[in-house]
Amino acid sequence: MYHRKQIFEGAGNESIFFWGARQTGKSTLLKQLFPNALWFDLLLTSDYERLAKNPGLIREMIAANPSISLVAIDEIQRLPELLNEIHWMIVNKGVRFIMSGSSPRKILRSGANLLGGRALRYELYPLTSSEIPNFDLLRAINNGLLPKHYDTLNAKRLLSAYVGSYLRDEIVAEAQMRNIAVFSRFLEIAALTNGEIVNYSNIATDASVSVPTVKAYFQILEETLLGRYLPSFQKKPKRRVIMAPKFYLFDVGIVNTLLNRGKIEIGTELFGKSFEHFIYEEIYAHSRYSDLNYPLAYWRTTSQLEIDFVLGDHEVAVEVKSTQEAQSRHLKGLKAFAEEYTVKKLILVSNDPYPRMVDNVLVLPWQVFLQQLWGGEIMS
Repeated sequence: MYHRKQIFEGAGNESIFFWGARQTGKSTLLKQLFPNALWFDLLLTSDYERLAKNPGLIREMIAANPSISLVAIDEIQRLPELLNEIHWMIVNKGVRFIMSGSSPRKILRSGANLLGGRALRYELYPLTSSEIPNFDLLRAINNGLLPKHYDTLNAKRLLSAYVGSYLRDEIVAEAQMRNIAVFSRFLEIAALTNGEIVNYSNIATDASVSVPTVKAYFQILEETLLGRYLPSFQKKPKRRVIMAPKFYLFDVGIVNTLLNRGKIEIGTELFGKSFEHFIYEEIYAHSRYSDLNYPLAYWRTTSQLEIDFVLGDHEVAVEVKSTQEAQSRHLKGLKAFAEEYTVKKLILVSNDPYPRMVDNVLVLPWQVFLQQLWGGEIMS
């Protein structure tokens, strides 16, 4: 069993929207944290059809049992019409609702009742290293960190099924796309450029679609929680900086499958790319689970000086290198950033066997960096 870091920090007794891509473990977590909730699963035909015909049934069922104070509704995006009833019960009966789903897109685009700010938003991401006993980096890099995928010795079939049945079929259906082949090609290009600066024109050319279509596809990935932009850090730069964002898909295993990669080993170029992606996901999850919600950006000048991640308001600068012995050449971006901004910590995350201090840069083995991150020492 995994001890998830998402514990709804700061939620108190408020109602919650709880989002996360499929198979991140939302239902399992909610049943652990709220075992006494009245539960509705809208993936079940019986629950879905009954409430779709008459959304008011949920209000009548709760009225019949005044002791009910907490209700959980899984896959809420399938029935946005329920939100009017939920709104009424929150306001008039003081009932608390936990509403989970794999995509807020349908609710946002339907103009449904968003409860007037009466429900806080939380998300669940793939597993993090701090949630996994005896964490195995190579398994995470190859399998990805969706619980079912990480658990298996050979995740290839599960990953292929996930990409086929969910990313291609379900997302295409939700977005009402007509050309599945074009979107599939876009997904492959999005994976190929994962973690790189987004160039809409180049991607449009490679996918044989228009720039507006490419932007719409990226928006679909954002709204279905399958990826997110990493903005450029642009605060009062002295040097000219790149302004365009980067884009990361939500799980390293999904990227591997979309690109049909074989087994990834330490020391290869593919490992370096996947390693950076993995560290990004850890930092992002920590920001949200810890309730610090510090911003995250990258920094690159037009002269190609770069650091991978800027945490907070230039409080911490992090560069990720998969090398087993960091050299002075790996520190150029961090040093250049420190010339522009006041930085509390300059960190190079690597495969070094032990921590070192090199020219005011703290070189940390990835294991030590993650221990300090989740221990609250990095953003202290």
